[in-house]
Amino acid sequence: MHPRLRLEWLVSFLAVVESGGFGAAAEETHRSQPRVSSHVAALERTVGVLLFDRRKRPVELTQAGAAFAQHARAVLRRIDVAEEDMAEWRGGSRGLVRLGSYPSASSAFVAPLLVQVAKMAPEVNVSLIERSTLELDQASVQGEIDLYIRPMQPPPPDGVRTHLLWREDTVLVAPEGHPLVANRADSTPVEIADLVDHPLISIGHLEESDPPSFETYASFRAANAVLEPVQATNQPQTLVSMVREGLGLGVTNRLAVLMTDTTGVRLRQIRAAHNREVAVCWVDDAVFSASTAALLDIIRSAPLPSGTKPARLHHSVR
Repeated sequence: MHPRLRLEWLVSFLAVVESGGFGAAAEETHRSQPRVSSHVAALERTVGVLLFDRRKRPVELTQAGAAFAQHARAVLRRIDVAEEDMAEWRGGSRGLVRLGSYPSASSAFVAPLLVQVAKMAPEVNVSLIERSTLELDQASVQGEIDLYIRPMQPPPPDGVRTHLLWREDTVLVAPEGHPLVANRADSTPVEIADLVDHPLISIGHLEESDPPSFETYASFRAANAVLEPVQATNQPQTLVSMVREGLGLGVTNRLAVLMTDTTGVRLRQIRAAHNREVAVCWVDDAVFSASTAALLDIIRSAPLPSGTKPARLHHSVR
């Protein structure tokens, strides 16, 4: 670090970045606005470039500022890690680990995982942060989470390391009595060709301009078909409810449905080229605290959620 660069400048700078303005940053850091402004100005003089375009309202990062923000986050995170590791010698807790997850994994995997953590590593405190898959990627890059549970489709960003945990089938969710699920004894997977003429409900967002790369969409493309859902959602219970109301047939991953109230609907496996694989992820150059490393070890050895299968590959790195 530059010998004249002060940590409080970095704190004020990142507060402006995260809050979107000097006034909000002052409130967030419990400092006066002139103090925050002077910190940022001193930082800009020290690094020799403008970090914000003050002609914009609200202020915007310059390209140099955006690059510097990543370094500033890394510096402060390393200091946090050092502080957490010192707790072992102070006789206190090793600190907090921020674990990201998406809804079905939180319910089926993270909830029992927290019970294990309490038994195996009571000194580790876990803060659960639930978001959609792509939001988890963004939170990781921005340093808001330490580890996160994530499907492997869409592919994680470059620079993210992954350890595969489990895989699960793609399933059809249909109202009871529907011809595709009426024969309860039939365990033969449904072919994608049998679905294309039905209104379908999938995960994601309807307003997306590019074809989503979630597993179900990729499987339809592999079968020379196009998944054009009549409705989409990232909440499993919402998907099941829409199927129950007759809006269409649901196509999603098995674990998502097993974590919901399936009254009035039935499941049947879909023969899919791209079934879901789920991994624990982290930024490749992340500096782990002792508590983060302990949590990762527990996650790697944790029992698989009911209804899933072991991952084919032990781990992969992007």
